[in-house]
Amino acid sequence: MTEVSSLTGRLLVATPALADPNFDRAVVLLLDHDEEGSLGVVLNRPTPVGVADILQPWAELAGEPGVVFQGGPVSLDSALGVAVVPGEAGELDGPTGDGADTDGDGPLGWRRVHGAIGLVDLEAPPELLSAELGSLRIFAGYAGWGPGQLEEELAEGAWYVVESEPGDVSSPSPERLWRAVLRRQRNELAMVATYPDDPSLN
Repeated sequence: MTEVSSLTGRLLVATPALADPNFDRAVVLLLDHDEEGSLGVVLNRPTPVGVADILQPWAELAGEPGVVFQGGPVSLDSALGVAVVPGEAGELDGPTGDGADTDGDGPLGWRRVHGAIGLVDLEAPPELLSAELGSLRIFAGYAGWGPGQLEEELAEGAWYVVESEPGDVSSPSPERLWRAVLRRQRNELAMVATYPDDPSLN
């Protein structure tokens, strides 16, 4: 089996060609990616459900909009917390700036995924983290791929893979995130941001 180079911490941006309605114009943050498969959360699918309605203790730490996001079609009854911890950015360490050489540190109840982005233990008392968190987003469900499945979708041209920025997790305008992420790319992807929502109307 060929070795899978990890895309953990990167963004998968749905190409206009991706036909799955679950991922139409989706921006997925990959939380885990190895030869056993991949797991991520869709960053731009806010739901009408307030964080206070299901996880009251975490509500005041959740950024705007203070709603639960649909992280993907798998396990919709489970919640994941993703948070940015300022000053924990791996950007400053190591020549590659990928943060890979700083694991195990960070506040209690938070596990680094990539750079300043990490997973929050929602079973922990929020007070443990309240002073440390820059932003928190709660996701219901996640997006998952079995071994080799994501690689097949990438080969088919279903996703663009781009670098994430800590602000992507807490974008106050999630409905604009797909265009915003593409627009900041320094290549032909910036042009894709202008792709019409319905090409047949063009």
